[in-house]
Amino acid sequence: MGDAGEGLIDTESRLQERREELERAKEERRARDAGELKPPRAEVESLRLARVELERQLAATTHERRRAALKDAIAELDRRLAELTQP
Repeated sequence: MGDAGEGLIDTESRLQERREELERAKEERRARDAGELKPPRAEVESLRLARVELERQLAATTHERRRAALKDAIAELDRRLAELTQP
């Protein structure tokens, strides 16, 4: 498989971690909606940094399935950022 296969496995691991992080953030948002007023700045900054990283990966990726997965992940981050930054 070589380096390319290891890169895909590593990338998929990072995507899974991001999915888990997004799920945790969703649960935190539900808790916040129940009582807190503003999202933590760290959460917003984390999502922004994750988006930058995914955009970097998208620019370097040529495999269409991988590109589609990255675009989906970016769209999810955009959705979360919009929810967190709404007044």
